[in-house]
Amino acid sequence: MSFKINMNVEGDTATIRLAGELDGRSAPELNDLVSQAVGRQVAKLVLLLDELTYMSSAGVRCLVFAHQKLPRGSEITLVGTQPEVAETIRLTGFDRSIMMR
Repeated sequence: MSFKINMNVEGDTATIRLAGELDGRSAPELNDLVSQAVGRQVAKLVLLLDELTYMSSAGVRCLVFAHQKLPRGSEITLVGTQPEVAETIRLTGFDRSIMMR
């Protein structure tokens, strides 16, 4: 399965759409976009995951990376999280550090 990712920044919000599988091969792309968003001083990160079919532990590490890099008090929101991906996040306990809708 291929992986697609793109980012849009408006004001203090970066929105990143992910499609396909987020694993060890694709995780660096997400980390790169998170770093770009941090450089643009965003306070909110929205990840659109309705087309993300799989997230490995490398994907969860990307979420942790984003949480660590964004300024204190920033929001990370996952939108449209597929059940399998949501379960991976819940199993790590990271769902308590972000918002999932």
